[in-house]
Amino acid sequence: MKTIRVLCIGDVVGATGRSMFQKHIDRVRKAHSIDAVIVNGENSAGGRGITSRIVKFFVNNGANVVTTGNHIWQKKEVYKYLGESSDLLRPANYPSGCPGKGVTTFTCGPYVIGVLNIQGRVFMKDQIDCPFRSAESALSFLRTKTPIIIVDFHAEVTSEKMAMGHFLDGKVSAVVGTHTHVQTADERVLPGGTAFMTDLGMTGSLNGMLGMQRDAIMQNFLNQMPVKFKVCTESPVIMTGAWIEIDPSNGRAVNIERVKIVDGELSVSEDEDDK
Repeated sequence: MKTIRVLCIGDVVGATGRSMFQKHIDRVRKAHSIDAVIVNGENSAGGRGITSRIVKFFVNNGANVVTTGNHIWQKKEVYKYLGESSDLLRPANYPSGCPGKGVTTFTCGPYVIGVLNIQGRVFMKDQIDCPFRSAESALSFLRTKTPIIIVDFHAEVTSEKMAMGHFLDGKVSAVVGTHTHVQTADERVLPGGTAFMTDLGMTGSLNGMLGMQRDAIMQNFLNQMPVKFKVCTESPVIMTGAWIEIDPSNGRAVNIERVKIVDGELSVSEDEDDK
């Protein structure tokens, strides 16, 4: 049986995460015979948002599609790019008047791969449409194009992510969670043939707090005063995610495995996007 392998990388945080991605993505691709790469980039510009320059950085370093989440609107510069390009997604369940779209397809050899980006509602501040019904609507389009579909569900709580996995089981190739920046150990193929993992984790400083500098965040917890979060540049730096092996004839997953790379010597300096 000929299969394809799709690598999904968790939230990339600032210049630290971008440097880690650039340094190690080729090695990971070769080690696991990866055919396509999907990366969540919503935190890649200074910890919040993304720019068109950074999207091009990811693409130039091997990413096929960049997904996002609730921080997609932080950099207004990217709005035009969202409206013109198919390699950057925003969650599909934002109102239709928002720039960009939440679904795309790309070719991978003889195959077409579909990607759907959805955002959860539980404990998320944005008032958005139901992610479950939005997913159903998007899939009515995607499934006419290809049986190979990867879903990035950007959500806060494990129960909502698990519910989406079971809701879409047998309808998509994989449902992988992003947003919480902590890699979970529950990767599995669900009974209907959909690979599932609650959260891919992140690409950023391991000893920061979700990739950001610790001190300001701890002060915020202690005194509830507003603070400015800054990207942490300390080593070690991690890159986490998972690769999914898929039967392209029917879109069913046959395997999912976690990926975790730790670099104890990565040297990163703050750049303009992180200030």
